[in-house]
Amino acid sequence: MSRSFPMPQAFVSPDRIRSLFTEAMSQMYRAEVPQYGTLIELVADVNAGCLEKDSDLRDRLARAGELERIDVERHGAIRLGTADELFTIRRLFAVMGMQPVGYYDLSVAGVPVHSTSFRPIDEAALNVNPFRVFTSLLRLELIEDEGLRGEAEAILAKRRIYTPRAVALIERHEQKGGLTETEATEFVAEALETFRWHGEATVSAETYKRLHDAHRLIADVVSFKGPHINHLTPRTLDIDAVQARMPERGITPKAVIEGPPRRHCDILLRQTSFKALEETIAFSGDDGAIQGTHTARFGEIEQRGVALTAKGRMLYDQLLASVRGEVQVGAGGAKAGAYDDELAARFKALPDSWDELRRADLAFFRYSATPAGIAAAVGSMLPSDPEALIAKGYLAFTPIVYEDFLPVSAAGIFQSNLGTDQQQNYATRSNRDAFEAALGATVQDELALYAERQAASLDWALEALGLAGLPLKTVA
Repeated sequence: MSRSFPMPQAFVSPDRIRSLFTEAMSQMYRAEVPQYGTLIELVADVNAGCLEKDSDLRDRLARAGELERIDVERHGAIRLGTADELFTIRRLFAVMGMQPVGYYDLSVAGVPVHSTSFRPIDEAALNVNPFRVFTSLLRLELIEDEGLRGEAEAILAKRRIYTPRAVALIERHEQKGGLTETEATEFVAEALETFRWHGEATVSAETYKRLHDAHRLIADVVSFKGPHINHLTPRTLDIDAVQARMPERGITPKAVIEGPPRRHCDILLRQTSFKALEETIAFSGDDGAIQGTHTARFGEIEQRGVALTAKGRMLYDQLLASVRGEVQVGAGGAKAGAYDDELAARFKALPDSWDELRRADLAFFRYSATPAGIAAAVGSMLPSDPEALIAKGYLAFTPIVYEDFLPVSAAGIFQSNLGTDQQQNYATRSNRDAFEAALGATVQDELALYAERQAASLDWALEALGLAGLPLKTVA
């Protein structure tokens, strides 16, 4: 007599878990910060208008697989306090197919953290859901007051930001190689607790003030039971329009848009946000809860363009530094117009044409064989030069979207939404080794990832044309 055994439940994909988490995070943040829901509606209206009036843009987004993912939030940001917290967050994001990419030292811009971005790296995974989380670790060694530094360390050592069940499901994923649909749903609910807002501080009003006086971000990281998500970010197709229309919806934007100027061919990343909310919190105290306020959470918008090569990034950094060194934008934004004008003028040195960017090896592109090229390859000899193939319409190229961050822009967003334009200089600079030791892994090089995608796409395209192994020639 044969016995029947229950079939093992199939594991769901990391992409599926990431999508569940993104939707849950969005719903939670909209409930916690109603103004963020208003921002989402504004971005959707602007995007719909852009697609309606620009058929070329719609077609390019459709070909790149971008059209279906425009309405998905692109990133969030959290700030952690200890090495153990960073180590576990890496394991948590791994469940969702997200890996640490890039090292960002914000201390050089007056923010006492260093960071990485957890995101999917495979092109197919990015097309399913590109959500990423900019994750910062507080650099306690930058607190000059030794007594306050020790106090902050003691406070952080006591907290546990992950639920026991979340940790158990992370361990199950690591041991079994995946989670079932039921487990994935439970994991998302448990993981969400790490990112939830808590209106009760774990410190007294007096301790909060001392932390706040050292740096507002230090108070934000140390004073609460968990690293509440401090913003989520939808993608817009026209960030200037969103910036201009925010006041119409009762939203106060920051003074300037961070990143490159408005261009015909978007590059890297442009970001803006609404001012952080002043929220009521309860401090701990001997005589019961003491009411106070805390400013940290806001809504951000991003507009992404093409990823630049090392050569392109060097030029970008030089141009941006030249503007920021001469034009300072105050908290009131009185010189925002002057800054924008100067930025646009300086960036004329960077080509504003896809083909010029490509030929000068300033940006990364995805190559593909065209139907005309495939048809011509049958029974005939094609040119051996990729540039000739492009000129004949046999080889096409599209921009590879920049999926990462810019340290100066991130610091600008942080400073603006901490309510200050203060530029505090720290003696200690980059400490990537310490960050990766805490992380328990090496962060991946984002430029290498883009280069790999470009090279692989060219190989596939040339193979489709019967020209496998042909090197791409670029014009310097």
